[in-house]
Amino acid sequence: MDNADYLDVALRLANVTTVDMPALAEALHDEPWWATRLTPADVRALQPVADGLRRALAAAVASDADGVLRETNALLAAHPLRPRLSGHGDRWHVHVADPDEAPAGEVAAAASWGLAQAVVHHGLTRFGACAAPECGKYFLDTSTNRAKRFCSARCANRVHVAAFRSRQRD
Repeated sequence: MDNADYLDVALRLANVTTVDMPALAEALHDEPWWATRLTPADVRALQPVADGLRRALAAAVASDADGVLRETNALLAAHPLRPRLSGHGDRWHVHVADPDEAPAGEVAAAASWGLAQAVVHHGLTRFGACAAPECGKYFLDTSTNRAKRFCSARCANRVHVAAFRSRQRD
């Protein structure tokens, strides 16, 4: 994984609306090493991590630098990195925590590190919350004109179709 992948883990965990086994497994689908090993203890351990990520991202969206620092540093302190070099044949990568421990430890460290690295690399102005009613998922806007308003094409299409239909009724 690289830092962008770790941010993706942070965003997916923050955007889990109900932290339960199926929701976490879905959020971690790109990392089957974690998703298939989840236990109820991991679910309990990751709830406060998801809450902290949401607080940090809400602070970023609000351009609250002190809030971002406070929440991100709290996550990093609670879930410190313990890097481990891993090799599988000629595929080398770094785990941010001991891969032999419960998935929650590595997921929490990865998400905390990913968020911190994204703030360093992108600043606060690139973070957003979906403008679709009833969504509110967080995202990183990497568009050249910084105009992203929705977390996904699905949300954007839903809002635009609803607006079109409203105009047609009027």
